[in-house]
Amino acid sequence: MSSNSSHRRTSPTPRRRAAAVALVGISALLAAAVQSGAASAAPTQAPSGKVNPGAIALKLSPAQRAELIRDAEAAKADTAKDLGLGAKEKLVVRDVVKDADGTVHTRYERTYDGLPVLGGDLVVDTAKSGATEDVVKATRAAIKPATTKAALPAAKAETQALSAAKAEKATSPDVNRAPRKVIWAASGTPTVAYETVVGGFQHDGTPQELHVVTDATTGKKLYEWEAIETGTGNTVYSGTVDLTTTQSGTTYNLTDGARGSHKTYNLNRGTSGTGTLFSGSDDVWGNGAASNLESAAADAHYGAALTWDYYKNVHGRSGIRGDGVGAYSRVHYGSNYVNAFWSDSCFCMTYGDGSGNANPLTSIDVAAHEMTHGLTSNTAGLNYSGESGGLNEATSDIFGSTVEFYAANSSDVGDYLIGEEININGDGTPLRYMDKPSKDGASKDSWYSGIGSIDVHYSSGPANHFFYLLSEGSGTKTINGVTYDSPTSDGLPVTGIGRAKAEQIWFKALTTKFTSTTNYAAARTGTLAAAGELYGTTSAEYTAVQNAWAGIAVGTRPGDDGGDTGTSFESTTSVSIPDNGAAVTSSLAVTGITGNAPTNLRVAVDITHTWRGDLVVALVAPDGTAYTLKPFSSSDSADDVNETYTVNASSEVANGTWQLRVQDQAAQDVGTINSWKLTFP
Repeated sequence: MSSNSSHRRTSPTPRRRAAAVALVGISALLAAAVQSGAASAAPTQAPSGKVNPGAIALKLSPAQRAELIRDAEAAKADTAKDLGLGAKEKLVVRDVVKDADGTVHTRYERTYDGLPVLGGDLVVDTAKSGATEDVVKATRAAIKPATTKAALPAAKAETQALSAAKAEKATSPDVNRAPRKVIWAASGTPTVAYETVVGGFQHDGTPQELHVVTDATTGKKLYEWEAIETGTGNTVYSGTVDLTTTQSGTTYNLTDGARGSHKTYNLNRGTSGTGTLFSGSDDVWGNGAASNLESAAADAHYGAALTWDYYKNVHGRSGIRGDGVGAYSRVHYGSNYVNAFWSDSCFCMTYGDGSGNANPLTSIDVAAHEMTHGLTSNTAGLNYSGESGGLNEATSDIFGSTVEFYAANSSDVGDYLIGEEININGDGTPLRYMDKPSKDGASKDSWYSGIGSIDVHYSSGPANHFFYLLSEGSGTKTINGVTYDSPTSDGLPVTGIGRAKAEQIWFKALTTKFTSTTNYAAARTGTLAAAGELYGTTSAEYTAVQNAWAGIAVGTRPGDDGGDTGTSFESTTSVSIPDNGAAVTSSLAVTGITGNAPTNLRVAVDITHTWRGDLVVALVAPDGTAYTLKPFSSSDSADDVNETYTVNASSEVANGTWQLRVQDQAAQDVGTINSWKLTFP
């Protein structure tokens, strides 16, 4: 029996639009337990730089990648020693990226006394010479739990996890992975805990894999997140396309031998198992009608191939894990299921058929979105909750869009719209807009201190907006027949650097700078680091990254301290910040201002403090309302806080005593509030 690959064409597929449905992402989860990273100061405007070829990731073959991983495994004990890890800590190699100049970025997980350390991941950058150049950690805290013994019975953790699932309106929740003992290090002091995984189904029929972390000493719930990462899309049929299939004897099947043996299966309305591999006696798949089950299979198979080619040809990565192994696709999940999702447990993408089973969610951008969840899981591992969850979702939207542009398919031209054919609102408008996310009625255009508490499909808005601004700039423009009009939070323009450069910066940051706990501030730090390596820190590209982040209220523009235009009040009294102690405050009196404070109250902060990520900084209004300026950022190792923040304080009476409140929430560093200033424009 022979087996060979063939290229097969689908029958012509008419362009269609799905019926209007009430389509949403999964329910909002708990706010992120940890916020890591902070915005860094940066150089001023400089001439445009050419890409540094040495900073480009090499296109590693699976064998080359495997060799690098073996090298890292062999040296991990020495690496742990060089990093100053304790005797009970061990490193586990997770991923590796090698740049053309010989720099190797190795991503590790950690164990402590044999227990997995959740939130202990880190990335080590090693120069060609073997010298360690940089380390990015998900947590700065030393992994030294008071004990590894659990005082709480595992059954208590199971009960708590089931209660959490029921609170999310899950159906048929059941513990499908018994509580395992771990060290929870993603927030605060590392402590022994249980991680329990609850199965069943989410409220919308999506399979559930809810992870709940319970303090094994006190029984307190520490964190929860949903591991099934969902997305929404549209049935944008791609016309007649080439598919790579496999022939065995006289039978053809949807196995892509050129792309890691990616397979496409038919669940035939089922909700479990792998399904049946699509096969047939001819090499023509589908007829363009949703009623023909092969049509959706052809779309999913095509989208997976495009996404594989994009990551390999544009970013040098062979498959989701970089090991040359393909994931698989399952189509026709459930009945009337209006969603699609990625699951680590099956290493697969799954697609529903939409309302009335008439509109399978198997478009190019949906396939790319779901496969990208797999990529994120196997690189940065961004927790699917809070700000990191929003960045996870945005990453899938970003690369869903770039794959669509890469495809250059005349039936589905590239755009910065998500789900533009679904007609979910009944008026032909898209599900999400990258140029102005708030146009969908729920997503946010810019960062604010509470954004980690909303659904990740909406907290993704600022990152989507950042990517659009970095690629195309602000203002009105038409691209591929679509008109965009992108605003900025500070009202200042942003000049784009082009999508090709923007996608390289985001990909490099994702794979070498981000960790499981990265938040928006840390994403700014990571993308600036990536832009600096690729184009130089004095380049126009670097400046554009700063400006695009400032355009969504993350950090400031280069050389901008917010300006002194307006009426300012300043305190220059030094206040000591105790190490890992109680919050301290610095006060100033505001007088002579009529009415309420403005929507753009500027708060200039000058704090001296090594490893500023330990600090939580807030502005406290005269009535006691607190506005978070800088959250705890466990992976930000930079020194000092010299930033100007913009606060919408329009609900506050201007006159009165305002305070700057600062607390150090981790050990080993002390600091000082040198001065701070309020400016009323």
